[in-house]
Amino acid sequence: MYNILICDDDKDIVNALKIYLSAEGYQIFEAYNGIEAINIVKEKDIQLILLDIMMPQMDGIKATSILREQFNIPIIFLSAKSEDSDKVLGLNIGADDYITKPFNPLEVIARVKSQLRRYTNFGGQVKKENKLVIGAIELDDETKSVTVDGEGVALTPLEYNILYLLMKSPGRVFSGVQIYEQVWNDPALGSNATVAVHIRHLREKIEIDPANPRYLKVVWGLGYKFDKGQE
Repeated sequence: MYNILICDDDKDIVNALKIYLSAEGYQIFEAYNGIEAINIVKEKDIQLILLDIMMPQMDGIKATSILREQFNIPIIFLSAKSEDSDKVLGLNIGADDYITKPFNPLEVIARVKSQLRRYTNFGGQVKKENKLVIGAIELDDETKSVTVDGEGVALTPLEYNILYLLMKSPGRVFSGVQIYEQVWNDPALGSNATVAVHIRHLREKIEIDPANPRYLKVVWGLGYKFDKGQE
């Protein structure tokens, strides 16, 4: 059974989501601001968070920033249509997905299952003796760890899977659609902006100079590649 935290200052939304997700067999925890959410994650074994953006005391953006310092569990934002800039900011600081209010219960369930599936796979349920080393970057797919110049780098599950996909085929160009379909395992409608945000965030973690990347390169008009020639 997976433990899911629902955090929203609107109690009606929390109650509605609790009904939908409890019916799927999930154990639900409730919070009504970012501070409560952080405390619950520190005390309980939470596998996924549904997190509102606009909340009193501490909003979802700030809470995500704090949580990402210690935890890599999936975070799905609950956002109003007027909060597009907040969605992009949230993805930049480590959120995995977002759902726009008012939401369709079936969409919520599908998004939750998709994120949990990726999180479980990232957690190494099936071990693979597979280590990729290119230049100063080493990826160990058995331990799901990444190091740069021997120093560990904390990646989210999506960032790790993007890096693994590109490092498995160094020099090959993947379009944004191809990356989305293989990493997110969903239809790639409107995917390019989402992929670009995660690529940018990944660069900030593995490149010495993200503005002039040594490894993770853009091939303009075509997509992205992991450059094997920069040793």
